[in-house]
Amino acid sequence: MKVGLYSITYLGVWYDGPALSLLEVIGKAKELGFDGIEVDGKRPHGNPMDLDARARDEIRNECARQGIELVGVASNNDFSSPVPEHRECQLLMVREQIRLCRDLGGKVVRLFGAWPGVTFHDGIGTYDMAREAFERAYPDYPRIERMRHIQECLREAAQMAADAGITVALQNHGPIIRHWRDVLDLVEAVDHPALQVCLDAPMLISYEDEFVRTAAHTVGKRQVHSHYGGEFEEVDGEVRLLPATFGKAHINYPTFLQAMQDIGYDGYFCYEFCHPAVNDKNEALGIEFIDEQVGLAQRYLREQIAAVAGAPVGQATARQEQT
Repeated sequence: MKVGLYSITYLGVWYDGPALSLLEVIGKAKELGFDGIEVDGKRPHGNPMDLDARARDEIRNECARQGIELVGVASNNDFSSPVPEHRECQLLMVREQIRLCRDLGGKVVRLFGAWPGVTFHDGIGTYDMAREAFERAYPDYPRIERMRHIQECLREAAQMAADAGITVALQNHGPIIRHWRDVLDLVEAVDHPALQVCLDAPMLISYEDEFVRTAAHTVGKRQVHSHYGGEFEEVDGEVRLLPATFGKAHINYPTFLQAMQDIGYDGYFCYEFCHPAVNDKNEALGIEFIDEQVGLAQRYLREQIAAVAGAPVGQATARQEQT
């Protein structure tokens, strides 16, 4: 199992400061000890409209020079709209991201069922406005119809991926998808080898051991990609996962990673910092805070993976701080 960096972390959305260029993100991944990067498929990192053949060669060559694997591209798509023109635009974007992934030497394009997007307030990203607008749009349109649209679009996207030699992976991320079982139902209904699963521990609706194990073991060999998140601290040389905010339980990474080992998963866990970086006074933090968190996140997951595998680690094995 390998540890990657998802470029959304340095997109200039969640902290006070400008985005890094994609080439700079490759260097940052190398500097902070990651094996690979996942490219966010939007500006300023991975919008296919912005990257001609020369730019794609430059990105691929920089990854090779730095010894960083290009894991894949993350789409930010919404396949759930009742408006056909909207779905067609989204499919066109996904097709171009699949081609970009192929050109960059990646293997996986992450897909959502539906993604509301983000907006900005005082220069910092927020989910609030876009999600509220998503919920208000088409309030009388049945969820079952949205799920059918997602399924139809996934079938088309899977064939696009197959034509390019790429795999698309559906993530267990809301709002229309409610549960890991929804993801598996959609993937099994499409029944195409180019469509697989991106099961993420933070997105599970329960962190109870049995629930986590059941999700991972049931998905099984369909698991081809994953993400992790959270904030961390170092205490006496030990990296600890900080308590989640808003009353959520600790993300159960130990059980999840053990289950990933049980099913023989040997792919990536890509770290993403994808929430506003603020202090206890609600003041926006800068890129220095992100650098610190990214470095700790890399150490944390490597130590957790080593603990699951029973391998020695150079530092004390990280464990979750008990709340």
